[in-house]
Amino acid sequence: RHRSIMRLVLLGAPGSGKGTQADLLKAELGIPHISTGDLLRAAVRAGTPLGLKAKAVMEAGQLVSDEIVLGMLEERLAQADAAAGFILDGYPRNLAQCAALETLLARLGQPIDVAIKLEVPSELIVERIAGRAAEQGRKDDTPETVRERLRVYAEQTEPVAGHFAQLGKLRVVDGVGELAEVSQRILGALPAGAPSAA
Repeated sequence: RHRSIMRLVLLGAPGSGKGTQADLLKAELGIPHISTGDLLRAAVRAGTPLGLKAKAVMEAGQLVSDEIVLGMLEERLAQADAAAGFILDGYPRNLAQCAALETLLARLGQPIDVAIKLEVPSELIVERIAGRAAEQGRKDDTPETVRERLRVYAEQTEPVAGHFAQLGKLRVVDGVGELAEVSQRILGALPAGAPSAA
């Protein structure tokens, strides 16, 4: 039903259900779900050269640089299963990462086909996350901290959606509803059939 190659970026606020949808899409499209957070953790566990670099940075309480994350992405995209496409989740988070990612993908001849933005009202996200935290007895996800994360997201990541919109590659999908319904909306928003210009 979908063309053979599909490279997509999944955008959405924390708690919008991105990770869950990425897993469902992975099964549906048969392409890997690449989360930069998972890549980092795996590289640190495996003790790869980049992983050791990242570990030192994290132990110093710093954020891992875009350069390290891009290095890990490049290694991951070189794996055979990513040849038919990929679902990027949690990256790019800001315009600088967006520019660096596009440079890397242009060099690899693997440009992004579409960016899907999951639209969920902020108050619903606050209820969702704070409710989940209360159930699990977690103290860090108070309504205040969730609102702060949403504010940072709006400030830094919304412009990324704007960038993809300018390229004509953004599809906004209503992220409210049953998981399967939201999945169908995402699949319906994917560009169909057009051959990928490598």
